[in-house]
Amino acid sequence: MEGRKIKVGITHGDINGVGYEVILKTFSNPAMLDLCTPVVYGSPKVAAYHRKAMDLPANFSIISSASEAQDGRLNIVSCTDEELKVELSKPTPDGSRAALDALERASAEYSEGLFDVLVTAPANQNAVQTEEYPFSGHTAYLEERFGKGRKALKILLKDDFRMALVTGRIPLKEVSPRLTKEEVMEKIEVFHRSLKQDFGIDNPRIAVFALNPQAQSNVLVGLEEEQAIVPAVEAITKRGILCYGPYAADTFMGLGYYRHFDGVLAMYYDQGVLPFMTLAMNEGVCYTAGLSIVRTAPVHDAAYDLAGKGVASEDSFRQAIYVALDVFRRRQIEEEINARPLRKQYYEKRDDSDKLKLDTVEDE
Repeated sequence: MEGRKIKVGITHGDINGVGYEVILKTFSNPAMLDLCTPVVYGSPKVAAYHRKAMDLPANFSIISSASEAQDGRLNIVSCTDEELKVELSKPTPDGSRAALDALERASAEYSEGLFDVLVTAPANQNAVQTEEYPFSGHTAYLEERFGKGRKALKILLKDDFRMALVTGRIPLKEVSPRLTKEEVMEKIEVFHRSLKQDFGIDNPRIAVFALNPQAQSNVLVGLEEEQAIVPAVEAITKRGILCYGPYAADTFMGLGYYRHFDGVLAMYYDQGVLPFMTLAMNEGVCYTAGLSIVRTAPVHDAAYDLAGKGVASEDSFRQAIYVALDVFRRRQIEEEINARPLRKQYYEKRDDSDKLKLDTVEDE
């Protein structure tokens, strides 16, 4: 690792969305090329189309594999049909196929050790999902490809605010049946391990949301807290993990309690994504925890309404690059420490006074 830049594999996402715009804007800044060596899996022809359409000041080199990537340049690996038709602002079969081709080629080259971290530009998961590609999103695909039996966890983050999800992009009616004690415990464990390994937090505090209003479990609103969430929190706490809750999501977020925790675990997609996007949409990052591969993405979607207008912000994509680089470096340091461990002399026990204060607050 020493003596070379971190090589970042980037999938171009939906060719009819803002993927190429945020990629080209990000790497038109020479400072970004000083930080890493970017390798885009996509189409040089489509990249040139977007560059011309929006008059973006970005140059790139065309290569056949990440092994040929040049430092100080934006590199593009052609991995799609060059006769692709770009139809800005709408989902098309060509756009979906191109997004999938890029993801599959990038995954294959990562398996060969040709780049270090993966950053995915936004794709339309509803359009991509087919019998051939039955995954609900990048997280599910990467879990299948690189999980080796381990579960992945989606974490949305901005600075010290990290929101993870027990369930992902599934119908709301399917959430409750999936909320078992074992499932909640597993996601807490993955979250805890990632906060330590990937974000360098020695003894992280995790807050857990309730599923039902006011965190009340009864026959009228549901028994998920009583049957799954509370038992999971109690069991995981006995293992030495600082885990608290369940908290009513509205009060917890409205009163800013998330500031007292290193991570928050939501039960379903909208419960976690809605408050996160309200607070951190412009610079938020989606991180896939629990896997050997380091993968990040901007939190926004393909943004068809902005495609081709040159007004899309690259902030979230740029932050995704930063997070991927930071996590990769932390993992490298962790590997070096574990290779030459020192005997632990003492440990620091964190004060849990914030937890006690929060537990005294009643929901109205």
